[in-house]
Amino acid sequence: MARQARPGRWRRLLLIALTFTICIAVGAAAGVVAGYFRSVPALDEVNFDPKLTTYIYDSKGRVIARLYTENRVPVRLHEIPEHVRLAFLAAEDDDFYNHHGIDFWGIARAMWVNLRTGSIQQGGSTITQQLAKLAFLTNDRTWSRKFKELLWSIQIERKYTKDEILEAYLNVVYFGHGAYGVEAASQIFFQKHVGEVNLPEAALLAAIVNGPGYYSPFYDMDAALRRRNFVLRRMLELGYITQPQYEEAVATPIELKDGRRPQTIAPYFVTYVRDQLIDRYGAQMVYTGGLRVYTTLDLEMQQAAEQAIEAMVPVQETDENGLAQPQAALVTLDAQYGYIRAMVGGRGGDQFNRAVQAVRQPGSAMKPFVFAAAIDSKKYTPATVLVDEPTTFTLTTGETWTPRNYGNDHAGPVTLRTALEQSINVIAAKLIDEIGPKTAVDYAKRMGITTLAETGRLNDVTLSFALGGLTRGVTPLEMAAAYAVFANGGILPTPLAILRVEGPDGTVIDEFRPQRRLVLSPETAYIMTDMMRGVIERGTGVGANIGRPAAGKTGTTSSFTDAWFVGYTPSLVTAVWIGNDDNEPMVYPGRQIGSATASRTWQRYMSEVVKGTAVEEFARPPGIVGPLAIDATNGKLVSESCSGVPPEERIYEIFIEGTQPTETSERCSSLFNLPSIFRRWFGGS
Repeated sequence: MARQARPGRWRRLLLIALTFTICIAVGAAAGVVAGYFRSVPALDEVNFDPKLTTYIYDSKGRVIARLYTENRVPVRLHEIPEHVRLAFLAAEDDDFYNHHGIDFWGIARAMWVNLRTGSIQQGGSTITQQLAKLAFLTNDRTWSRKFKELLWSIQIERKYTKDEILEAYLNVVYFGHGAYGVEAASQIFFQKHVGEVNLPEAALLAAIVNGPGYYSPFYDMDAALRRRNFVLRRMLELGYITQPQYEEAVATPIELKDGRRPQTIAPYFVTYVRDQLIDRYGAQMVYTGGLRVYTTLDLEMQQAAEQAIEAMVPVQETDENGLAQPQAALVTLDAQYGYIRAMVGGRGGDQFNRAVQAVRQPGSAMKPFVFAAAIDSKKYTPATVLVDEPTTFTLTTGETWTPRNYGNDHAGPVTLRTALEQSINVIAAKLIDEIGPKTAVDYAKRMGITTLAETGRLNDVTLSFALGGLTRGVTPLEMAAAYAVFANGGILPTPLAILRVEGPDGTVIDEFRPQRRLVLSPETAYIMTDMMRGVIERGTGVGANIGRPAAGKTGTTSSFTDAWFVGYTPSLVTAVWIGNDDNEPMVYPGRQIGSATASRTWQRYMSEVVKGTAVEEFARPPGIVGPLAIDATNGKLVSESCSGVPPEERIYEIFIEGTQPTETSERCSSLFNLPSIFRRWFGGS
């Protein structure tokens, strides 16, 4: 018969097994704990590096845009009013200055209050713990994350002072609606700086962080009010405020100024600047580095530009993308330095900046480059006479080309000045044929046009260049810069949008200075300006007359797909372009849109931006002679005693010194004047 096991033996075996199991569990727990403690961050790892908002300013220091992944504006603790700091301490951690990162009594007290009230009124995490979670950890609701939070809190308290911890917390805490930190939150909810926040507003900010999805007044005003009043009551209980202060604050209604949707200012210009910043510094620095970007934009000019386009360019239809058509672009440069003062890249919410990216046909706006090349050669003057008549050219390909004037009429012998003022195509074609297309293209290139094609089966080294028939086209920005050469005495300014970039601490990272180079003689620039003043005063651009010295040129393509006016005063040069995005003609029932609309848009805008400024004259360089009396039919001198040239055929012209005519018109000779002498002596008609 088998022996039965004694009870004592089983008890010993069970005790051994239990002891072994406990040892394994304790060992495993110790290993886990040891592993966590090995993950304690080193002190040099405990650095606060929050994502900061980049600000873009206009030329007068006004904010026009914010770029961010987290809308955060850092502020120092001394910039945050005491009642704001106390409100957060009352709401989140009133024992903050006494504990060492972990407040065990506070955790127990919060649990008791929440159980007693039946709702979550207080949290157990200290401000240090919250900072650890916000700055270094995730929002995972796990014991693992909570244990790491305690370890980080200990290290934070070891490395930083209480004031430094509180400052960091107030700059990283989230308020909802994309606002991080008390400064951004103050702007979102009140449209004011945190330094201007009053006591009820401070309590509201402190109330929101407990649950931005619940206590935001934009979501639930009643819940926000209850939570705000709770914070005020806690401030009273802690002695942070007096009974009268409490009563007044509680009686104050919540007054919001919604800053969630800041007005978009100069969106195309901002995108233009943003892209340059990203190219130079990278997207991460731009969107999280807290840069301060000071630009050349003039906010008043920008607003005037947007208003002029809205008022003067009629919307004919809306395309499949919801964009108004025709579209329009406008860009203004400081003529001397190339500062971009205004930029309208279109009208709509798209990202295509037509002021910079739209390469469009310029029409007759290209003619000044041809005329400038001719004048600069000193073989031609404004008084040079060419004959406007039906003309056919034989091209190098063997094909023929017959340029046509607008209206298909012809004026006969005309001076170059008149040809430019009236935008006569035949004369422009004859002129480029005489100077050579390559010469004209070279002048346009040296004056800043980069979109020209010089090689390939289709290129711009052709006679049609004179009429703006290009392989690709030009952009409004480059056209403005090129015309600035005329306004600026032959000097080409490189368009400049950014003046200075600073870090969040005010350290200058980059400073950008104007880039300028001489590309045309001052005398030629002045002659061209004087000729283009006539375009506005009596030519195709009379709609652009602003009642003070200004010059410019119209441009309309033959099919009405593009309309231009590029003009300037001594200080400002502005290019206006109008066209459909799909290149369809701007011909509509009862109307067509051409350079006259562009001219009037330019006139409305420029009249506004020069209002109240001193009238300026274009500076005349020393190498100019005249005005001299000239026979408009042949470009020769008219003597004071000449009676053979009637007043309507007598003009007064200026010249580059050395190019003025030396011959007197044959119509001033006595032989030519015999009929008039006969009439004067013997009467008759």
